[in-house]
Amino acid sequence: MTLIEDNQHLPKHVAIIMDGNNRFAKKNQMPKGDGHREGKNILDPIVEFCRTKEIQALTVFAFSSENWNRPEYEVNLLMQLLEDTILEQIPRMEKYNIALRFIGDRSRLSTHLQSLMLQAEERTASFTSMTLTIAISYGGMWDIANAAKQLVKDVECKKISVDEIDEQQFAQYVCLSDLPPVDLLIRTGGDYRISNFLLWQTAYAELYFTDTLWPEFSVDEMSKAFSVFSSRERRFGKTSEQIQQAKLEN
Repeated sequence: MTLIEDNQHLPKHVAIIMDGNNRFAKKNQMPKGDGHREGKNILDPIVEFCRTKEIQALTVFAFSSENWNRPEYEVNLLMQLLEDTILEQIPRMEKYNIALRFIGDRSRLSTHLQSLMLQAEERTASFTSMTLTIAISYGGMWDIANAAKQLVKDVECKKISVDEIDEQQFAQYVCLSDLPPVDLLIRTGGDYRISNFLLWQTAYAELYFTDTLWPEFSVDEMSKAFSVFSSRERRFGKTSEQIQQAKLEN
């Protein structure tokens, strides 16, 4: 049984840092890599749960810019698991009308994986029930620097003037600019940091940290996170009195 009721306030955009796969393997005395294999299987029920709750967007951190520094065998395994995930997700996305997309520095990925990602995006681009984004070779600082680079190019081409640049304009150049800002950021695995994930997009996100390792994360805990989110007052710089007055007026 889930903890959240249908009439409770839910986030539009949820992001998850899926951490704890290696610690799960060590905890259960499993061979190296098996934690990542177990973690791969957790995503499906979470995606389905979000879809049933009419969450507009779910973005998951699969492989960070910094993860390239991990041992070669682990990087190779993660790349293979990402390929397997994409192949498995395409028919699921078609079944559930979910758009699948990817963010990150694709130049560091194999041409085969890049081609597979593009194919998945093209096949699911018209689907509207939810957007599932997988961050691969992604870093929030890379995202912002890349956005600045694209913005400079547009200024040089006179598509936009320097005087037009503000927060709203810059926001159009970062990844996921067409989606709502992240409302809820969940991190599994017990660490209390966001690890260079969606730095711009999570500016006002509610943060939910859990000691649960990603391969042990469940729909019930996802529901608990939603309940915690719904209980929080989101002020966006305003006072509680202003928020309550706005609710009365609406």
